[in-house]
Amino acid sequence: MSTVLETEEHQALRAAVAALGKRYGRDYMTSVVRDGAHPRELWTEAAKLGYLGVNLPEEYGGGGGGLAELSIVLEELGAAGSPLLMMVVSPAICGTVIARFGTGAQKQQWLPGLADGSLTMAFGITEPDAGSNSHRITTTARRDGSGADADWLLTGRKVFVSGVDIADATLIVGRTEDARSGRLKPCLFIVPRDAPGFGRSQIDMELQAPEKQFELVLDDVRLPADALVGDEDAGLLQLFAGLNPERVMTAAFGIGMGRYALARAVDYARTRQVWKEPIGSHQAIAHPLAQAHIELELARLMMQKAARLYDDGDDIGAGEAANMAKYAAGEACVKAVDQAVHTLGGNGLTREYGLASLITAARVARIAPVSREMILNYVSHQSLGLPKSY
Repeated sequence: MSTVLETEEHQALRAAVAALGKRYGRDYMTSVVRDGAHPRELWTEAAKLGYLGVNLPEEYGGGGGGLAELSIVLEELGAAGSPLLMMVVSPAICGTVIARFGTGAQKQQWLPGLADGSLTMAFGITEPDAGSNSHRITTTARRDGSGADADWLLTGRKVFVSGVDIADATLIVGRTEDARSGRLKPCLFIVPRDAPGFGRSQIDMELQAPEKQFELVLDDVRLPADALVGDEDAGLLQLFAGLNPERVMTAAFGIGMGRYALARAVDYARTRQVWKEPIGSHQAIAHPLAQAHIELELARLMMQKAARLYDDGDDIGAGEAANMAKYAAGEACVKAVDQAVHTLGGNGLTREYGLASLITAARVARIAPVSREMILNYVSHQSLGLPKSY
């Protein structure tokens, strides 16, 4: 894929991460999934090379870059067949939120570990009865006593939380009551994995991925006052400071996966011969692959725009672009995987070629962390100014 719009530093980063990904590849990730393990070796090496924390502040051991750099890392690992989904959560969402809004103590406690990969943090927002409607979140936090130093008691449920089994803590989206209006407002809390009352159960997924999915139950989980991240009155700002990076990184995840599938299909189409010429010479094979390539390139451009706007501090502009990037990447990924499998025919469904499992995985880019329909709602309301239906 073309890199002419990127700086020399970005091109060098892309090449270096691609080389790392190639050393591991799809076979490594498949074996990790088969063994029910986690990609610790790749995670550790990527961290040692400075890739996991490339977006975090230098004073806390990070690379001092932004989403532009972090999205390159995830995209290239995905294009090699070995994406690290927890990059979306730990450095991108949690690391960004803590770096922007955390106290000095929170930054010191978490950012160095998130940057060097020795600490991992999960992120819990989705609830069983809320779905994409974050206004229906019922996980609530209340003070146990009066005063700014009073403990918090957190109660509620979360679903589809990735990697809780390996996370040192989970950044939980809860709600607190506004003393003036009585309305509930979103707030973010760091919940250690061993906190009493913090229970988890694994969700049985058809999706084949090393990152397990969990349902969480928070039963009056007692947290110190300083478990709250940022200002109690700035919940939405802090929440979307994490959700925009999540959308950009999900786009990177989808683009990387689509590139991997497309590369396998192109290689097959170049060499597979049924009649006189390789099947890639036939337009019925070549044109859909060309279309998939175009759509992945277009999605990447929007992802780069979103990352640039976010890194420049334009949260509103980044919100629109991040949603569009996530939508475009999800569509491009699903189409690329589908066309890749179709190009290989029966071989596309074998374990040998490793594409069939991507059929399910590709849907993640359409569904999570927000469905394409909700993104279309966002664009129709926010970008086009059309009235809401809900």
